[in-house]
Amino acid sequence: MDVSLREKIAGEVVLSPHPGRTLRKWREDFGVSQRDLAHALETVPSVVSDYESERRTSPGAGFIRRYVEGLIALDERSGSRVAQRIGPPSRAEGVLGLREFAVAIPLKAFADRLSARAVSRVDLHRDIHGFTLLDAPRAILSIDSAGFAQVYGYTTQRALIFANVKYGRSPMVAIRAHPLKPAAVVFSSPGRIDPLAVRLSEVENIPLLTTALSATEVGEALEEL
Repeated sequence: MDVSLREKIAGEVVLSPHPGRTLRKWREDFGVSQRDLAHALETVPSVVSDYESERRTSPGAGFIRRYVEGLIALDERSGSRVAQRIGPPSRAEGVLGLREFAVAIPLKAFADRLSARAVSRVDLHRDIHGFTLLDAPRAILSIDSAGFAQVYGYTTQRALIFANVKYGRSPMVAIRAHPLKPAAVVFSSPGRIDPLAVRLSEVENIPLLTTALSATEVGEALEEL
């Protein structure tokens, strides 16, 4: 595990206005249960739960360090699969912006920020941990299967926002073909949405939303999140 990722996790927690929610976000990104993490920390699940729900006062540096090391240790036991996936991301061509949130944001709140509406029949009750804004034509044409993983940054629990979309078929086909899946897809100022794009979002259980905002306006709307 890269030291910079350790520092990123700990730094986010320390600087977050809601450190408990930030701890929980990272635990979920690592796919670790409260019970398993508590066992690694040699404590009981209620302690982890109390810190994450902020029923206890903000965690101190010692607990944060143990929490991060616990996540890393559990990941190493499974072959460091998460570390390899979320290790320091590089910027792929076609990526206009990429950001992680300090705390998880409900998808409905995220959609409201963009004045976005759902166009597929997929449940919106899920959290967003970050977003990636892409120029759809450039991304689809230039990013190969391996490079496509770069658009997910530190977590797949994010919204992929595609700008310069005409019909939306190509982005959804690319998502369908890749093993990593986003938590949601947003088309920025699209044309007529291809029914196949909607169908693929429903098959993959990935909410598909559209917003009338341009790529620039999307970036500005999300700047304060």
